[in-house]
Amino acid sequence: MSTRSRREEDANQAYDIQVKAGVQGAARASAVGIGLTIILHYTWPTFRRLRTPFKAFVVSGFAMAGLTFGAERALLAHESKRREEENALRRQARLELAQRGIIPTETEITKWRVEREQQMSALNEG
Repeated sequence: MSTRSRREEDANQAYDIQVKAGVQGAARASAVGIGLTIILHYTWPTFRRLRTPFKAFVVSGFAMAGLTFGAERALLAHESKRREEENALRRQARLELAQRGIIPTETEITKWRVEREQQMSALNEG
């Protein structure tokens, strides 16, 4: 798999994770907003006199905040996980190349990665 296709696949995966987490965050925050609006409506006479569009604005504000923070939190977690995986792979490459007596430059690490992917695909096929 080339570097470009790997990046595109990772970007698509990150997008899917963001969308899923954003929808879940929006649903959760909307439920909180609706619950809070209902509680305020029945306990606070000043809030009860406010118009319905304002109450809908409050609920939509909760939903947008939940969408934004949920998607961002999920993306940061995904990026952190990918960074850890990449660092572990690079550490393994540096160790194996050093054992072969090769200086682990970026070019050599890239060659090692291609070689490793070919070995993995050969194992999966056979």
